[in-house]
Amino acid sequence: MSSAVPSATASAPTWANTTGPTRPAVEDHRGTADGGMDELLAPVSTLDEPVKETIMRDVRAVAAKLRAVMIPLDRNSPFGYVGVLQEENVEASEGQRNVLNQLRDWDLWGPLFICLSLAIILSLRAPAKQTSHVFTTVFVVMWIGSLVVTINAQLLGANMSIFQSLCVLGYCVFPLTVSALTIAILRVTWLGKLWLDMIWISIGFLWATRVSSVFVGQFVKRERRLLALYPVFFFYLILGWLILLF
Repeated sequence: MSSAVPSATASAPTWANTTGPTRPAVEDHRGTADGGMDELLAPVSTLDEPVKETIMRDVRAVAAKLRAVMIPLDRNSPFGYVGVLQEENVEASEGQRNVLNQLRDWDLWGPLFICLSLAIILSLRAPAKQTSHVFTTVFVVMWIGSLVVTINAQLLGANMSIFQSLCVLGYCVFPLTVSALTIAILRVTWLGKLWLDMIWISIGFLWATRVSSVFVGQFVKRERRLLALYPVFFFYLILGWLILLF
């Protein structure tokens, strides 16, 4: 019979793979400047990296935001970021832009850690029968208060997301958490005085209010900033009162 089966190699089209599976070609940008920038800006894949590296990257991101909150001063200006609130179109310096850009890149791991730390510190200082109530109160006040401040700012025309605002307001609680820890440590010494507690809380309150006000204020028009910032004042005032109470 003359009807022979044609060879697979002979009849295969020119683009067919006849030698087995190969990896698809991937364009390599590492040799160019644009490719290096694309690599930095591209989303990071954590599927094939060690768990330790993933955790450490998140820890470094949280530490960078905490540093931005605890050290918000602009060394080129004696009043730091106060100009951002006073002017409508203020030209921010490089230090100001770095801090504000770090706070714009939101995450909720840091605020959750800060919230749990503050709740645990105050619950350990509270009477045994009130431990669970204190923990719940701090947790609810922090998240509900942050949500109320965010909604109020959005109603006044602020162009920011809810999670972004929750992130900033949560990170700005860190100075108050440091104040609560300091008070808890000094309570076992002769420095555990009420007037000293009020000084530590005042420092944490002013620090937290200052940084969060700068961030929230830049999204609201000048004539509406006072309406947007007074809930921020009461939010941290309530947290400071809880620290002083327990």
